[in-house]
Parts: sequence; C-alpha cells; structure tokens
Amino acid sequence: MQRGVYVMCVLFSWSPWSLQVDSVLPENLNFTQENFVLSQFMGKWYEVAVASTCPHYTQRKRGNPVTVALELTHKTSESNFTMAASSVRNGSCQETSTVHSLTDTPGRFFHHVARFGADVDSIVVRTNYNDHAVMFLLSTEKLSEEKTIIFKLYSRSVDVSPAVLEDFKTLIRLHGMNEGAVIVNQYEGECAAGEEVTEPTTQPQDET
Repeated sequence: MQRGVYVMCVLFSWSPWSLQVDSVLPENLNFTQENFVLSQFMGKWYEVAVASTCPHYTQRKRGNPVTVALELTHKTSESNFTMAASSVRNGSCQETSTVHSLTDTPGRFFHHVARFGADVDSIVVRTNYNDHAVMFLLSTEKLSEEKTIIFKLYSRSVDVSPAVLEDFKTLIRLHGMNEGAVIVNQYEGECAAGEEVTEPTTQPQDET
C-alpha cells in the first residue's frame, strides 16, 4: 500500500494532535451549514454512520463498526473546541481528545496531525442541532498532497431514523460515492467512570 494512502487512512482514527493550520479545502467543497451556531452544536453526539474514500479505513471500520460517543466542549474565550471520543472495543474502553481550531467560517474547523504531517479540514454540512448532523472531513498530507475524504453521520441518540439514514446515503451518492460505502455503526455500550482506558487521552507535544 502506498504511504500516502496509508497515512490518510490512519488520520481518521480520532488523532489527538492539533494546532492552527492554513486552509486546505477546495472552494467547490465549501458547503457549510447555513447560519451555523457553535454553541448549539456542542454537547453529546454519537457517530452512527460513516463513508470514506479510503479502502484501508473502510476495511478496518467494517471489521469493527462500533458507535463512537463524542463530547464537544467549547469555552467562549477560546478559538477552539475539544472533541473527546470514546468507545468500547473488545471489552476495553478507548478514549482520545482532539482540539479543533475555529475559522472565520462558522461550521468549519481544522486540526493538524503532526505525526503524519497532514491537515484535516472538518465541515458541518448540515445539522438541526437537537437530532442529527453530517460532517465532512478532508485530509491532506503536506508532502505528497494526497487527499482523502470521509462523511460522518452524528446523532444525539445512539441511532437515527430510517429517513435520516436514507438522506445520508443520498448525500453520499451526490458526492460520487456508492451507497454501499456507508457503514452503519453498532452500539456496544459506553465507557463508564473508572474503566480501563487503552489509548492516551492527553495531547502529546507537537513533533514538528
């Protein structure tokens, strides 16, 4: 497998490295939620479905399609927010924390994966805040400029209605991806206080 493809696949495993980065999003993909309100988007979400152009990511996700619990926290005095992600995999609790930098475009965020030298551009494509949301992620490796995209469907509960899931599949098709690329996650429970954590929850120092 080519290094660029491998790196792009690794990036979407809740990478905890982050810092301010420049824009990498092509203009024709600038489709953020209209009148986005950050404060309403914060709080608890569940990642209930995904679709990606990365074969490695797709294969890995299909092998263990676990629902990810997300907690988004923003302090009004800061220009970023924290996304804490957790899931129960093989009986163990896995947790990570990623800081997303805000931009001048509401609903559009950045984080940088220093370990792989890649920028990740995240966009809230659509949301009604109290039920579901669709996220678009574009990852660009700086050295090779290899790009990978992923769509994620968030829900305030552990599942979504058939209508919302069908809308997500329609969106995927509109952006040139086959409906079969959609992976619906399975809820396996949540991490409880005091459970063993099998991944680091703190952010390492920037390696660049």
